[in-house]
Amino acid sequence: MPAPALAPSAPAAARRLPSRAAFALVVALVITFMAASSAPSPLYALYREAWGFSALVLTVVFSSYAFALLAALLVFGALSDHLGRRAVILAALVLEIGAVALFWQAGSVGWLIAARVLQGIATGMATSVMSAMLLDLNPVRGALFNSLSPMIGMAVGALGASALVQFAPEPMHLVYEVLLVALVLQALLALRLPDTVTPRPGAWASMVPRAHVPPPARALVMRLMPLNTAGWALGGFYLSLGPTLARLVTGRATPLAGGVLIATLVLTGAAAMYVVRQRPARRVLRASAALLAVGLAVTLFGVHAQQAVPFFGGTVVAGMGFGASFNAAVRSLVPVATPHERAGLMSSFFVLSYLAFSVPAILAGLAVGTFGLHATTLGYGLVLVTLAVLAWKTTHERA
Repeated sequence: MPAPALAPSAPAAARRLPSRAAFALVVALVITFMAASSAPSPLYALYREAWGFSALVLTVVFSSYAFALLAALLVFGALSDHLGRRAVILAALVLEIGAVALFWQAGSVGWLIAARVLQGIATGMATSVMSAMLLDLNPVRGALFNSLSPMIGMAVGALGASALVQFAPEPMHLVYEVLLVALVLQALLALRLPDTVTPRPGAWASMVPRAHVPPPARALVMRLMPLNTAGWALGGFYLSLGPTLARLVTGRATPLAGGVLIATLVLTGAAAMYVVRQRPARRVLRASAALLAVGLAVTLFGVHAQQAVPFFGGTVVAGMGFGASFNAAVRSLVPVATPHERAGLMSSFFVLSYLAFSVPAILAGLAVGTFGLHATTLGYGLVLVTLAVLAWKTTHERA
């Protein structure tokens, strides 16, 4: 018989954080990682002015993060089941600190792309392990905070960065100095995290990318794609070109406008997730498709007329549709797969989501160079409205 695993020594166990403190720390880590992911967005206009690159290059910088995150989710998604949660969280923190240090010292577009790729790997690795650890520590609260914490983090990053850029000195450095301090302090605390799983063999085999949609779920995934694509494509556009668009619509070259725009989208999305979390998924999908279509239409009117009130007001409504639709889509998918099929199903769903997050944004950046930001935004938005209306019609017919 194999020897039983040794329990941690009393001093080592005493140094571990209690369950509630560990849960709070992991929530704080999720918020910090997502804040770091959105923090560069308000600075993109400054980078463009300093280095003179195009809107297409800007969206490539942004999308390099999404592609790297997607790859990391597929490769490292199950790694913590084999190495332990704490070890993978610490590795992700080291990579994230390295990425923020690259941003801090960036002197060209190449540095930005390198920082974004490293950040995408770190965030993809952290997303899977921290999501699992929150569920390990508290299944009920963990499920809720897995939805809310990333949205809150993106809002904190966008608002905090834009405020520092507008009101503090050294705008292209201070944001990252604040993040570095926060990440180093959290890394020191993370050394005391308990491990909620016992390490087991198979780490290398777990890193073979796997994504599979079981046959019973395929029709549902196809029905969800128009609405899910519209929501994630909207998020990708806002996090890449949104701050520049906010300057165009408001007529003010203030970084805070871009941060407020991103925060408006993600915070209303988080609020919608909380409100609809226990309501029937099919009804939520139908209502969220209508909210997304109407919100986008109002937003596009604000862009066309260059009026800030409908621009931001429409974003509130569209953000509600985005958040509610994503929550309902996930809740719709879980019951149609057996437990051993769910990881593959959710990996596939996130692959499609992050492709919608990044590829349309790149195409928009390409179109801006030919048609300008105003015309590109209107065309891009009309495509998303069409997808949302198609989704509403589909769900309405099946109700």
